[in-house]
Amino acid sequence: MITAALIGAGGRGYYSYGTYALKYPNEISFVAVADPDEKKRNKFAKAHSIEENQCFDDWKKLLAQDKFCDAILICTPDQMHYEPVMEAIDKGYNILLEKPMSPKPSEALAIAEAAEEKGVLLSVCHVLRYAPFYQELKQILDKKVIGDIMSIQWIENVGYYRQAHSFIRGNWGKEETSSSMLLQKSCHDMDMLQWLIGEKCQKVSSFGQLSYFKEENAPEGSGDRCVDCAIEKQCPYSAVKWYLHERDEWPANTITAHSDIDSRLKAIQEGPYGRCVWRSDNDVVDHQTVNLLFDKDITVAFTMSGFTANNCRQFKIMGTKGTIEGDDTKNEILVSYFNGKTETVTPMTMDGGHMGADTSIMEDFVYRVANGITDSLSSPSVSVDSHLIVFAAEESRKTGKTVDFNEFIENHRTLVSLP
Repeated sequence: MITAALIGAGGRGYYSYGTYALKYPNEISFVAVADPDEKKRNKFAKAHSIEENQCFDDWKKLLAQDKFCDAILICTPDQMHYEPVMEAIDKGYNILLEKPMSPKPSEALAIAEAAEEKGVLLSVCHVLRYAPFYQELKQILDKKVIGDIMSIQWIENVGYYRQAHSFIRGNWGKEETSSSMLLQKSCHDMDMLQWLIGEKCQKVSSFGQLSYFKEENAPEGSGDRCVDCAIEKQCPYSAVKWYLHERDEWPANTITAHSDIDSRLKAIQEGPYGRCVWRSDNDVVDHQTVNLLFDKDITVAFTMSGFTANNCRQFKIMGTKGTIEGDDTKNEILVSYFNGKTETVTPMTMDGGHMGADTSIMEDFVYRVANGITDSLSSPSVSVDSHLIVFAAEESRKTGKTVDFNEFIENHRTLVSLP
């Protein structure tokens, strides 16, 4: 069994990685936690029977100690990844780092270089690489059953309710305090595309805006908060509808540390999750496209949109001998050959978030820590490229120019200065 400490006790730290430890207590045990939110910190500590002297209100206090466990899981907000991960690398910890590595290109590059220089295991939570569905898709592509890949259409359907919860009212609504929406939501997709294609990106262009969720588009009669809104009952984004019930499920169980009805009511009366989606302080995009050119003239058209009823990824991969189509919520991969033959592949399934990927990445991480293996499927040297594709796309979106990816990398690499 390995021992671990958690920095950042909310969200996936609690519900995914913490839950894994409770389900498999002979594999991993949490012995320390750090979080400035006392309620979240105490909730995690109680669930894992962590001693009071190993509960910290600041990650700096936890990492100020001599190395005392096998691994550190860093699940802080996006802007707070760089400092704790660099400190954990310096102390020689095995690290599971939530994505994105950092909202800054130079910091993401510095993390990758520091981990490689120190020789530590650092797995970035690009969890979809570990999902059985996408593992199956990768195997099919590697067998070249549809020949060489020529073009890909890839859609991330964010879902109107997820857009409202996470990217308007929630932690990722403002780029200044988190990161761009493309980095937070779709670095998964950029990572998947480069992994599935297996070639280097050459050029990037992107378009996207915050177009709809602004005050000038607020419906007539709407109020500042859902609890005081005359049209709340007809609004698909109603906070009362989404949060004010006693079911222990996402997203309602994330708006407050305690999920009782009174706590939830107070949260939507006073907190960010009760605000009108047209009258919030959000500034990240609500839709965006990215065009990519990879080696061997492989082209990709990617779309991310918050204007969808479903929440899934859909794709069509076009090769020289056939096509592959999929919708990850249906757990089916359709292979169509140009000779008229078709086949449907049904990947295995696994319990856990992200189609079992949250479970699978924890299995993989625990195994590597226990066996002293320092590389992984989502090592920072690999993951940093998908981050840089996102950063290049954002530069293109903001400047209107197509970005040469190799030049972009070199320009940012010169800014890296390891401590």
